[in-house]
Amino acid sequence: MTNTASTIRTVVSLDLDELLDAVRELRIGGRWERASRLLESAVVTEARARARTALAAAEVALESDWFGGTGLAGARLDAAEKVFDESGLDGLDGRWDLDFLRLRHDYLGLLRVDGTFRAGPEGKDPEALAALRRRAANLRERGADAVHRGWAEMYLGLIADNLFAERDVAPAHYEAALRMGESGDDLLSREALRHLGDHDHDRGDHARARERWSRATALGARAGTVPGTLSQQMLLAVLARDTGDEAGAAALAREIARWAGAIGATTTEAQANGFLTGVDPTAPPSASDAGR
Repeated sequence: MTNTASTIRTVVSLDLDELLDAVRELRIGGRWERASRLLESAVVTEARARARTALAAAEVALESDWFGGTGLAGARLDAAEKVFDESGLDGLDGRWDLDFLRLRHDYLGLLRVDGTFRAGPEGKDPEALAALRRRAANLRERGADAVHRGWAEMYLGLIADNLFAERDVAPAHYEAALRMGESGDDLLSREALRHLGDHDHDRGDHARARERWSRATALGARAGTVPGTLSQQMLLAVLARDTGDEAGAAALAREIARWAGAIGATTTEAQANGFLTGVDPTAPPSASDAGR
């Protein structure tokens, strides 16, 4: 008897919002391949639905690039751009989301050189850096609500911090992003607290850094971001070492490396393994994971 199960395709009607919510949970949980396969299995024909699924696919690819070191987002972003252009959907709110994903992708491209995070403006095209900052400011102005504006504000801070090395400029952006994140986005609040804590740490205020980084860890866990929570725990390992608890720091780093390797978060895995050999992941020029 021939097994034909692999050739049978079952058509299931599923609410698009439910599908995209499931994809989001898989994405922030570090299940990027599964999220991509789920999107690829969906058959959508209506223009708005196609645009939303194309955006979701691009965001999944970008998260995979960030944490897994892949190079998928460029093609996905181009595909989403084509869907918007061909469908005449430029007026959709989704156009802001697409432009923001492109900003994040370009930021990562300027930050990661030959697979390594390299903070600061040295060796980078000054006009490309300035253009990225202008785009982030434009997104802040175009944001439809506090959360959208808050994410643009967050990236203005990251660009100042990690591309221009303007450490005195970035915290005001993070503070603004935190205020906006508290209106209903745990991931935005987590991101802002993560980087505010980095500045506390640099000033030697370990108590304040621990407070912010611990809260960021809890917010990330509540939002379901597995790779983000692991990268946040890496900072808690740094604090443990700074305060003399080398055994605790090493134990935590070993667990982070094991978990990160298991889900394919190669960037975080490498940081944890480097930490175990004495590397400080918060030290410039490779400051933490510079945004995630």
